[in-house]
Amino acid sequence: MSLSEFYKTNKDFKTRIVLHIRDSKQTVVGAAASALYLIKKKEVAAILGPGNSMQAPFIINLGNQSQVPIISFSATSPILDSLRSPYFIRAAHDDSAQVQSISAILKSFRWREAVPIYVENEFGEGILPYLVDAFQENNVRIKYRSAISLHSSNDQIENELLKLMTMPTRVFIVHMLPDLGSRLFTIAKKIGMMDKGYVWIVTNGIADLMNLMGESTVEAMQGVLGVKTYFSRSKELAYLQTLWGKRFGGEELNHFGCWAYDAATALAMSVEKISEVNMTFNKTKKTMSRDDDETDLDDLATSLSGPKLLEALSTVSFKGVSGRFKLKQGKLEATTFEIINIEESGERTVGFWKSDGGLVKRLNASQSSSGLRPIIWPGDTIGVPKGWDHPISPKKLRIAVPKKDGFNQFVKVTNDANTNVPATSGFCIEVFNTVIDQMPYDVPFDYVPFETPDGKSDGNYDEMVYRVFLGEYDGAVGDITILANRSAYVDFALPYSESGIVFVVPVKDEREKGEWVFLKPLTKELWLLTAFSFLYIGMMVWIFEYHADEDFRTHKMSDKISNVFYFSFSTLFFAHRKPSESFFTRALVVVWCFVLLILTQSYTATLTSMLTVQELRPTVRHMDDLKKSGVNVGYQSGSFTFERLKLMGYEESRLKAYDSPQEMRELFLNKSSDGGIDAAFDEVPYVKIFMAKYCSEYSIIEPTFKADGFGFVSFPLGSPLVPDISRQILNITEGETMKRLEDKWFYGDRHCLDSTTTDTPIQLDHHSFRALFLMVFVVSVILLLLMWGIKRYKERRVEEIELVARDEVNEEGNVVDGDEADDNEHHVVDVDTALLRHKKLTSTSIPTRRATPLLRLKSA
Repeated sequence: MSLSEFYKTNKDFKTRIVLHIRDSKQTVVGAAASALYLIKKKEVAAILGPGNSMQAPFIINLGNQSQVPIISFSATSPILDSLRSPYFIRAAHDDSAQVQSISAILKSFRWREAVPIYVENEFGEGILPYLVDAFQENNVRIKYRSAISLHSSNDQIENELLKLMTMPTRVFIVHMLPDLGSRLFTIAKKIGMMDKGYVWIVTNGIADLMNLMGESTVEAMQGVLGVKTYFSRSKELAYLQTLWGKRFGGEELNHFGCWAYDAATALAMSVEKISEVNMTFNKTKKTMSRDDDETDLDDLATSLSGPKLLEALSTVSFKGVSGRFKLKQGKLEATTFEIINIEESGERTVGFWKSDGGLVKRLNASQSSSGLRPIIWPGDTIGVPKGWDHPISPKKLRIAVPKKDGFNQFVKVTNDANTNVPATSGFCIEVFNTVIDQMPYDVPFDYVPFETPDGKSDGNYDEMVYRVFLGEYDGAVGDITILANRSAYVDFALPYSESGIVFVVPVKDEREKGEWVFLKPLTKELWLLTAFSFLYIGMMVWIFEYHADEDFRTHKMSDKISNVFYFSFSTLFFAHRKPSESFFTRALVVVWCFVLLILTQSYTATLTSMLTVQELRPTVRHMDDLKKSGVNVGYQSGSFTFERLKLMGYEESRLKAYDSPQEMRELFLNKSSDGGIDAAFDEVPYVKIFMAKYCSEYSIIEPTFKADGFGFVSFPLGSPLVPDISRQILNITEGETMKRLEDKWFYGDRHCLDSTTTDTPIQLDHHSFRALFLMVFVVSVILLLLMWGIKRYKERRVEEIELVARDEVNEEGNVVDGDEADDNEHHVVDVDTALLRHKKLTSTSIPTRRATPLLRLKSA
């Protein structure tokens, strides 16, 4: 059909392809014999075939040796690429192209495990490496591979499926052809593996050939998802379907027919390109006879046109019925797959996978249409299966619970006196029960105390975790800290408690030794700075008052000193003996009083805090002091803190164990000297219990050490329960549920944890008041400069007046008669009066040496 239509529209072509058909009988040997016959006897320029991936390896090697291009439209196994033959052309999509779409489906529904079920031959095994790689990108694990032989009996298939039912994984990827797939799904339906909770995804090996599945098989496959090869609707495809319908009636045209149609067209176009090339074979010397030990392959000729034909095929490009025909690395590229859901009425499209957009509900749609349409799952349900389940007919989950004597607020195991049935309670138990109640599916379990027959603990927490790893328990619940060495054996859910390890030490009352407590609010540096400031202010007052107050200058030196510094210190209480005579003194005192106001108020507040709020101090300031003093340190029995203390350098002989808050309290009362302890090293949740009763007597010191908190031992490594339990823990911790449970079991001790003590008491230092003291210094300097400036200005004015007076006296000095003498005397008196008036205004005395000439004039 392809060649007929091609040459009908290309009548001017110089070449024509003649088909030589050989039947391989659907066997590997038949295909190999047919290919050898076509090459040796018919000297064909190319071979269209083989029919499947099992027949391909020998034929590909044969084509490589004879340089005859092998063009296959149905050998889809990616394992054929390993043959690395340049003469193998795959005019189809290989099976590895669809693994990304399958992985995207698993990722969208958050399935973390899957089991591939495949036919045990080249076709089935070729996809596995690519499937594993694609799954690993999305953290999907393949814990088991189910290989089914093409020649397996129904009983063998049933036994394999029953084996799968005993495993927790419920997501199955089926990669096989319809003949074996029909048997598989019929048996799966029979034994109950097509019921609610199961997930079945078939590759295009079945999805593309659903027309070959019988009605009974399609009915058994209801709820199955399929990845199907997608061809966009085009006029070329519609025309071929019309021709196909006219010739073959009701038989459906599948994707292999479309690829075969385009492969023949591509070959015809390529042959036309090399029409001038010699199409014969390079014959070997031995063609007529051969020895008995020679085979048909020994004298195999090579095609002269093969290399050119291969080059033409690699460059041909046209719009075919299957889309754009353009080879890339010797095969067609797949960019889109159709996702179908098999229902009672047949298959239904629920979305598409695009190489550049992932899963979408429809093509050419916006980003908001990502994902798939609603799906009908096996069991005729629309609820998304969780992807795993407990094996058929198994026991309930055995959850180990630690048996301990103290700190029963977390875990407590008791035996009923009548029934002798163990009962569990506590904060950890209630959190786990809440998590399981909120799970989207039922998780049956039983608590099993981790104890010996006589009711004692069967080991420490590390041993209990290791028993989960060995499979004796399915999980563990309790105050189990998440540690690196434990996580190497099991998986933990997210922590549900506060994290950290701290030291607890007794506190002491510092008010009993407070004779000099009034000095503690300020540091030594600030005390010295304040004292120096008082002296500095006194010196500045001395300078200002000396130039402003005549009485001050007449005092004795001892009186001057006492008055100045008394004035300076009296500013603390604003109790000055008399007002200052100098404007500069008053200005400086205003600024100084502002500084003193802030300083005294801060001092008062700090002293009050020291005498009340911070009256209790830890006996040890830092963990390093514990090592230096060599005191005993307590730890909880069976806890990992014992090993942590030894790693930190504490001697084992100095470590004392306790089982309960009461024992911890008794050890503290005895002190190290009497075999007790002076500090305890424990996790924050346990410290909360202890501090709830004794927070006024003990305190937490720095630093806080890292720990991940309590977590549920979520069962062996890779358990699918882990992510679901972790999500429910987040829901609880982010809401009010966790706060309610903590208040119920920990007696509202939250405020006690806030009593963590720092290493040093709070003191005011000179850095806090640097700006204030600097302001006083700057203001005093400015005032001092201003005072000297004003003084110099007034002195210059006095000198000018004296100079004027002397000039007037000299001008009148030559007059000798009585009237003139009287006038001169009058002038002298006027000058003297003016000078005295100026002196009064300036409040400064005129030097004696300048007053003497005036007195002499007056007497004359």
